[in-house]
Amino acid sequence: MTEPLKRRGRAIGLVLLLAALALAGAAYLLFERYTGFADEPLTGLEAGQTFVVERGDSFQRVLGRLREAGIVEGHALEWRALARQLGADARIQVGEYPLDPSVTPRELLVRMRDGKVISHRFTIVEGWNIRELRAALARAEPLVQTIADMDDAALMAALDREGVHPEGRFLPETYLYTRGDRDIDLLRRANTALETALDRAWASRAAGLALEDREQALVLASIIEKETGVAAERPQISGVFNRRLQLGMRLQTDPTVIYGMGTAYDGNIRRSDLQTDTPYNTYTRDGLPPTPIAMAGAAAIEAATHPADGDALYFVAVGDGSGRHVFSRTYAEHNVAVREYVRRYRARFGGGSAARGADAAAAAGDDTAPPNEVEIEAATGSGDE
Repeated sequence: MTEPLKRRGRAIGLVLLLAALALAGAAYLLFERYTGFADEPLTGLEAGQTFVVERGDSFQRVLGRLREAGIVEGHALEWRALARQLGADARIQVGEYPLDPSVTPRELLVRMRDGKVISHRFTIVEGWNIRELRAALARAEPLVQTIADMDDAALMAALDREGVHPEGRFLPETYLYTRGDRDIDLLRRANTALETALDRAWASRAAGLALEDREQALVLASIIEKETGVAAERPQISGVFNRRLQLGMRLQTDPTVIYGMGTAYDGNIRRSDLQTDTPYNTYTRDGLPPTPIAMAGAAAIEAATHPADGDALYFVAVGDGSGRHVFSRTYAEHNVAVREYVRRYRARFGGGSAARGADAAAAAGDDTAPPNEVEIEAATGSGDE
């Protein structure tokens, strides 16, 4: 080979080497940029910010939503390369995702790939009635509203429980849901949870119950739920009602009367209310009311099927704001306890009528129920002052 050809070959080799080094350098810089993009926190985000991937969204549309949310980092090619590397490009799941200020593109794409969507909470409170449950569902965001125009019969039919009264059919618990879930779906889960808890409690029920079936157990559980918020008292109250049913005594429990009054209840139970017959008035009717009167929690259902032993047939609130009750064997003992309750109640909220006492309790933020007029007259020998 001649010297000019050798020099030309060396020049070409040098050019190729320099080109290769330039490409390697560019590749390194691109890799450094890509790595920095993938693992650096995104900017411009605020605490509590979210975005939604909707059904049918392409990756390009998802990236567009991220841009709309304020994310400016990364070229579209970098987002696509990272998504392909993580296996997220074709696996992004529908749902609502958090955009917290510390999140990186890698973490965000992994969340979307794995469907780690935001969970919202809805709590059914022990003792709620169906009206209160419906009202709370109507306020729940972002739960999709579908039952507003359904009456109770249509609601239960939609839950495949046609002909079943809705009261007490949903277990008080906190339920998680995600954006796009419907109110009817949440109620279906709560109904299933209730049926499971009731089946379990009935299957393990104590011997000698004065209850014919699991439905009566649910009715009794709802009364227990309304009678006390003190967990330790539930089996005791269940014992009182169980013994009364066995002896053929009327239950004479105010919460059932209140439920039968519906929206006419103004916070006070008068003699006329106790004497007005409704299917739920356990002062005028024997046995249990026809349906539950509230949403009973698992503990109340357990108490209804496992009453405490004892000989008490009566109970009345202590009246000190604790929510506790005094349990008595005889009517005479019960009247003594009622007198003491009335004394404590009037000391806390003033004398005069039970209605005025109820107003004073409400103003003080106290949910202590005033004594009903029949209890006062029986215990004190006089009418309400």
